[in-house]
Amino acid sequence: MKLTFEIEPVEQARPRATRMGKGIRLYDPKKVSVYKKQLAMMCQIQYKKEPLTGPLIVSLKFYRHIQSSISKKERKLRLSGIHRPIVKPDTDNYIKSTLDGLNGLLWEDDNQIVKIVAEKYYSDRPCIEIEVERLEQNEDGRGGTGTKE
Repeated sequence: MKLTFEIEPVEQARPRATRMGKGIRLYDPKKVSVYKKQLAMMCQIQYKKEPLTGPLIVSLKFYRHIQSSISKKERKLRLSGIHRPIVKPDTDNYIKSTLDGLNGLLWEDDNQIVKIVAEKYYSDRPCIEIEVERLEQNEDGRGGTGTKE
């Protein structure tokens, strides 16, 4: 199964904390919280089935905006994919916020993901492309090949 979400990827930031009586409550910063909610709404529009179960293979492509203060030559190299983002935010922080935002919607929980491939690109139209495959289990319990949903 392949889904595309027309949204600028947002990295998972460190949780914020507030004191609640004698305890401490942790929460996502507003930017991350809004991103996860928007991603969830987009997923509900595109994927109307029950959350996937069992082991999954997930491929993610994060397309982020191009800075405006670069040359036309560099812009062309970035759009063609020759020059890829090697600056912050880190790919793993994009992964974390995105997988968390899709919990309970696309899959029951992101702990089901046994293999993940993630890439960062530049684009004039920021988005996230997600491809999900079920990992077929052999009779001995070992993973076999993936089947696209």
